[in-house]
Amino acid sequence: MKVIEKSLQDLVDYIEKEKYQGFDPYDGLRSPYFDLPLFRSNKTIRFCFQQVIKRSPINLRRLFLIPKGLNPVTLGLCIQGYSMLTKAFPEKQTEYKIKVDALINELEKLIPKGYSGACWGYDFDWAARYSNIPAYQPTIVATGIITNSLFIAYEVFENKKALDLCKSACEFILKDINRTFDEEKNFCFSYSPFDHQEVFNASMKGVRLLAQVYSVTKNEILKTEAKKATAFLIKYQRNDGAWVYSRSKTGIWVDNYHTGYILDCLDEFIKRTGDDTYKENLKKGCAYYFDHFFENNGMPRFYDNKTYPVDCTAASQSLLTLTRFNNTEQAAKTATWMIDNMQNEEGYFYFRKFKNYTVKQSFMRWSNAWMFAGIATLICKIKNAN
Repeated sequence: MKVIEKSLQDLVDYIEKEKYQGFDPYDGLRSPYFDLPLFRSNKTIRFCFQQVIKRSPINLRRLFLIPKGLNPVTLGLCIQGYSMLTKAFPEKQTEYKIKVDALINELEKLIPKGYSGACWGYDFDWAARYSNIPAYQPTIVATGIITNSLFIAYEVFENKKALDLCKSACEFILKDINRTFDEEKNFCFSYSPFDHQEVFNASMKGVRLLAQVYSVTKNEILKTEAKKATAFLIKYQRNDGAWVYSRSKTGIWVDNYHTGYILDCLDEFIKRTGDDTYKENLKKGCAYYFDHFFENNGMPRFYDNKTYPVDCTAASQSLLTLTRFNNTEQAAKTATWMIDNMQNEEGYFYFRKFKNYTVKQSFMRWSNAWMFAGIATLICKIKNAN
């Protein structure tokens, strides 16, 4: 336990030293070269360059003058981390509350205009496979991660502003996010207001928010809409308990962290609404997750049928999902493996480990903020179990 606590303190010290700013796997289009007319308008060049920057084993960002950024999701995940540490170390509540309040105020400033409620995106232009999303324009994923953290902060600190932002974000989900309906009039929320993708984990992040706010307000509309989107998800659960990434022909893989997102969100729907219709589906999904995504030594697997790469977001989500479903021993093994194999002496975590090499780049959102939230949640679980 002391090793895990020291790891987290080193990580938090690094994050705070960097003032929550850093690089991101997808920040290639922050290069000033993409302000030039040719690069600004060519979708193929933009998408390919972003992928090169992401996949390169060496950091090319300084070569292309890509600056560090302040990602709203980083702020959200750090709010979650501080909130969990408050539950683990209540004597430090005042210290953590000051930090959480400051980050919530910063998040308020980063809400884009023109939408029905609070929402967030990334701090860089993002050339996605099916859409191009400008910097700070919202997605259900970024919004769902941030509002989950805000809701946790509301419960830990009784922070009214955090709850109000969650309530406001429900309006964004209900009014601005597109829907794809099935024959039963159930639906999948889209990834963003700019597409109609059917991505299961993304839709469930909207469900989680609606269910969380319902648990406070008892607004039946929120519960009803959350139930419809959950029913859509359940329809596409495989017989073995797994979910593929999306309904598109290119989205047929099953991976660690997107599966973890679904399980966490489905569990929140059940707990926050009191509707246990899909309790057995959750149990089946958990069994698949626990059986397919971990080596005996604690190493988290990326895919259900392939180990590498070991990925920081996948590892941190593993910690969150394992602790949620009381598999604390496995979570501790996974955390220890990550500390031994993926943490730099400066405190930050590496991006990805492949079979024959490791990409040692520090990414503030993808690696460090997620690991902050994951390890803090594990420590909270262990402390409160003793």
